[in-house]
Amino acid sequence: MTSSTKASRTLKYTDGATQFRQRIITSLLSSRPLLLRNIRSDDLDAPGLREHEASFLRLLDRMTNGTKIEINATGTQLRFKPGVLLGGEIEHDCPVGANGRSVGWFLEGIFPLAAFGKEPLQLTLRGVTDGTSDVDPSPDYLSASLIPLMIKLGIGSDGDHPPPLLKVMQRGAAPMGGGSVDFYCPIVKELKPLELVDFGKVKRIRGTAISCRIPPSSAQRVAHSAKGVMHRLLPDVWIHTDVHSSSGRKRKGDHGAIGGCGPSPGLGVMLTATTTEGICLSVECSMNHNVSDSDINAFNIGAQQPIERRQMELPEDLGKRSATLLLHEIHGGGCIDTSCQSFALLMMCLTPEDVSRIRLGPLSQYAMVSLRLYKEALGVEFKLRVVEEESGGNDEDDEDDFEDDRKRNRGQKTVICSCLGIGYRNMARAST
Repeated sequence: MTSSTKASRTLKYTDGATQFRQRIITSLLSSRPLLLRNIRSDDLDAPGLREHEASFLRLLDRMTNGTKIEINATGTQLRFKPGVLLGGEIEHDCPVGANGRSVGWFLEGIFPLAAFGKEPLQLTLRGVTDGTSDVDPSPDYLSASLIPLMIKLGIGSDGDHPPPLLKVMQRGAAPMGGGSVDFYCPIVKELKPLELVDFGKVKRIRGTAISCRIPPSSAQRVAHSAKGVMHRLLPDVWIHTDVHSSSGRKRKGDHGAIGGCGPSPGLGVMLTATTTEGICLSVECSMNHNVSDSDINAFNIGAQQPIERRQMELPEDLGKRSATLLLHEIHGGGCIDTSCQSFALLMMCLTPEDVSRIRLGPLSQYAMVSLRLYKEALGVEFKLRVVEEESGGNDEDDEDDFEDDRKRNRGQKTVICSCLGIGYRNMARAST
């Protein structure tokens, strides 16, 4: 192979850390070198890679053999030469605080690679597990959303190994963390084609309200508020409470992980809707701690200086917000969550040379950019077909109701995404 051919195989990007994890993932799966330039070069105070991005590179270096990572002195340029995925038992500490990200951010980047190692992956991550649902997914959300999709793709369904498992060993709310999760994923020789186009009807809703270092009644208030909204949809609604304290003792009747929690308080809720066709849609919300503009000015008696009073979201509002988000996902009509679109599309690219199809709701901006990346790095081009849902009822006696339904469903459209996989095979598994 000539030097010009090698240079043409290199994935080069000059827009910095945009899609940082996705580009590294595609580099590993396609065995093509990666070059990233201008990584936050406009930031005069803190240019270059962030602490969590460097930590992710160190984690991948431990998961692979032969990977070469070169970073310039300022951290604004990264050269990544992919190696071979190994798997095995790995422990990693995720950075916490203002410059850190939750363990869910790291797990999102590991999930597409976990099944293609030489050995089954047994990963232990320590850091923030809850309280960052606005930017990073929680382990509970990934367990309810991505792992069922991995099983549908044939990971852990051959009977030789148990299916993928993600378990929270200890809770750790943002920003100080202190949590721990264990992730197990078996290896697979090749994936199965994906066929997810039938949505079905929602038959049950399950959820968990999680609290760390706050009164147990707050989790109960969140669950009661969310159930009040969801009972308008169907009666089969169960939302458990998972209360944790620093001592690690669990209250009687609670469900979930066993163990204590970190030093930071937190409150969140995760809801999952299951349809008659086996489709699972999940959402999660965590309590907001934003400072309200209508806060009353409080004064320090000693210094007589005004201080800011932090306005916290009420547990009832948190429950209603989570239920509303779940109803919005159901109304979208997709067979997977909006946050999982890029992961599902990437796994469809790796399926055997057969047609895979999936029904999505409104495409997210992140998924649109990912489609361009997959076409460039993996050579897979998707066919997108917009399907408009038909409104029910055409009785002439109910023309007014039919007109209302038609107007209501006029903007409800789904997208059927189909592609021909590249037939990606785990060569380490095939040779053993």
